[in-house]
Amino acid sequence: MFRITKEFHFSASHQLCNLPDDHPCARLHGHNYIVEVELSAATLDRNGFVLDYRELKPLKTWIDDGLDHRHLNVVFGHDGITSEFLAREIFDFCKKHWPQTSAVRISETPKTWAEYRP
Repeated sequence: MFRITKEFHFSASHQLCNLPDDHPCARLHGHNYIVEVELSAATLDRNGFVLDYRELKPLKTWIDDGLDHRHLNVVFGHDGITSEFLAREIFDFCKKHWPQTSAVRISETPKTWAEYRP
Protein backbone atom coordinates (compact mmCIF):
# COMPACT_ATOMS: atom_id res chain seq x y z
CA MET A 1 0.00 0.00 0.00
CA PHE A 2 1.27 3.45 -0.89
CA ARG A 3 0.56 6.30 1.56
CA ILE A 4 1.02 10.05 1.27
CA THR A 5 0.25 12.82 3.74
CA LYS A 6 -0.12 16.55 3.49
CA GLU A 7 -0.18 19.01 6.36
CA PHE A 8 -2.41 22.07 6.73
CA HIS A 9 -2.58 24.73 9.46
CA PHE A 10 -5.29 26.97 10.86
CA SER A 11 -6.05 28.94 14.01
CA ALA A 12 -9.48 28.90 15.62
CA SER A 13 -11.33 29.13 18.91
CA HIS A 14 -13.70 26.69 20.55
CA GLN A 15 -15.27 25.95 23.88
CA LEU A 16 -16.23 22.59 25.39
CA CYS A 17 -19.45 23.69 27.04
CA ASN A 18 -20.34 20.34 28.63
CA LEU A 19 -17.26 20.21 30.85
CA PRO A 20 -17.26 21.37 34.49
CA ASP A 21 -16.73 25.10 34.96
CA ASP A 22 -13.32 24.56 36.55
CA HIS A 23 -11.99 22.65 33.51
CA PRO A 24 -9.74 24.91 31.40
CA CYS A 25 -11.34 23.71 28.15
CA ALA A 26 -14.76 24.86 29.37
CA ARG A 27 -13.54 28.42 28.87
CA LEU A 28 -13.37 30.04 25.45
CA HIS A 29 -9.88 29.36 24.09
CA GLY A 30 -8.05 28.77 20.84
CA HIS A 31 -5.46 26.61 19.18
CA ASN A 32 -3.06 26.67 16.28
CA TYR A 33 -4.29 23.46 14.69
CA ILE A 34 -2.26 21.15 12.48
CA VAL A 35 -4.18 18.86 10.13
CA GLU A 36 -2.56 15.86 8.47
CA VAL A 37 -4.50 14.18 5.69
CA GLU A 38 -3.42 10.69 4.67
CA LEU A 39 -4.30 9.13 1.32
CA SER A 40 -3.63 5.49 0.40
CA ALA A 41 -3.69 3.41 -2.75
CA ALA A 42 -2.65 -0.09 -3.73
CA THR A 43 -1.51 1.18 -7.13
CA LEU A 44 -0.19 4.47 -8.44
CA ASP A 45 -1.81 6.58 -11.13
CA ARG A 46 -0.25 7.00 -14.58
CA ASN A 47 2.01 9.77 -13.22
CA GLY A 48 3.30 7.61 -10.37
CA PHE A 49 1.20 9.32 -7.66
CA VAL A 50 -1.33 8.21 -5.08
CA LEU A 51 -2.64 11.72 -5.76
CA ASP A 52 -0.91 14.84 -6.99
CA TYR A 53 -0.59 17.03 -3.87
CA ARG A 54 -1.80 19.99 -5.93
CA GLU A 55 -5.21 18.34 -6.17
CA LEU A 56 -5.68 18.96 -2.43
CA LYS A 57 -6.05 22.71 -2.98
CA PRO A 58 -9.85 22.56 -2.38
CA LEU A 59 -9.12 21.34 1.15
CA LYS A 60 -6.79 24.26 1.78
CA THR A 61 -9.45 26.64 0.49
CA TRP A 62 -12.15 25.01 2.68
CA ILE A 63 -9.93 25.26 5.77
CA ASP A 64 -8.83 28.83 5.03
CA ASP A 65 -12.32 30.11 4.21
CA GLY A 66 -14.39 28.10 6.66
CA LEU A 67 -12.26 27.27 9.71
CA ASP A 68 -9.32 29.65 9.97
CA HIS A 69 -9.81 32.43 12.53
CA ARG A 70 -13.35 31.27 13.27
CA HIS A 71 -15.18 30.10 16.37
CA LEU A 72 -15.66 26.39 15.68
CA ASN A 73 -18.75 26.05 17.89
CA VAL A 74 -20.50 28.48 15.53
CA VAL A 75 -19.08 26.94 12.35
CA PHE A 76 -20.37 23.48 13.24
CA GLY A 77 -23.36 24.50 15.38
CA HIS A 78 -22.16 22.19 18.11
CA ASP A 79 -20.95 22.58 21.73
CA GLY A 80 -18.44 19.73 21.70
CA ILE A 81 -15.85 20.60 19.08
CA THR A 82 -13.01 18.31 20.06
CA SER A 83 -10.01 17.30 17.98
CA GLU A 84 -11.69 13.94 17.50
CA PHE A 85 -14.80 15.67 16.13
CA LEU A 86 -12.69 17.81 13.78
CA ALA A 87 -10.76 14.79 12.52
CA ARG A 88 -14.02 13.09 11.52
CA GLU A 89 -15.48 16.24 9.91
CA ILE A 90 -12.35 16.87 7.86
CA PHE A 91 -12.14 13.18 6.95
CA ASP A 92 -15.72 13.27 5.66
CA PHE A 93 -14.96 16.36 3.55
CA CYS A 94 -11.85 14.71 2.12
CA LYS A 95 -13.45 11.34 1.44
CA LYS A 96 -16.14 13.02 -0.69
CA HIS A 97 -13.46 14.65 -2.83
CA TRP A 98 -10.71 12.00 -2.79
CA PRO A 99 -11.72 8.36 -2.32
CA GLN A 100 -8.08 7.54 -1.47
CA THR A 101 -8.48 9.36 1.88
CA SER A 102 -7.55 6.89 4.61
CA ALA A 103 -7.07 9.01 7.76
CA VAL A 104 -7.04 12.51 9.20
CA ARG A 105 -4.99 13.57 12.22
CA ILE A 106 -5.46 16.80 14.16
CA SER A 107 -3.10 18.44 16.64
CA GLU A 108 -4.17 21.16 19.07
CA THR A 109 -0.82 21.33 20.83
CA PRO A 110 2.70 20.08 20.00
CA LYS A 111 2.17 17.06 22.27
CA THR A 112 -1.40 15.98 21.41
CA TRP A 113 -2.96 14.32 18.36
CA ALA A 114 -6.36 12.86 17.53
CA GLU A 115 -6.94 10.64 14.53
CA TYR A 116 -9.96 9.42 12.60
CA ARG A 117 -9.35 6.30 10.55
CA PRO A 118 -12.34 4.14 9.61
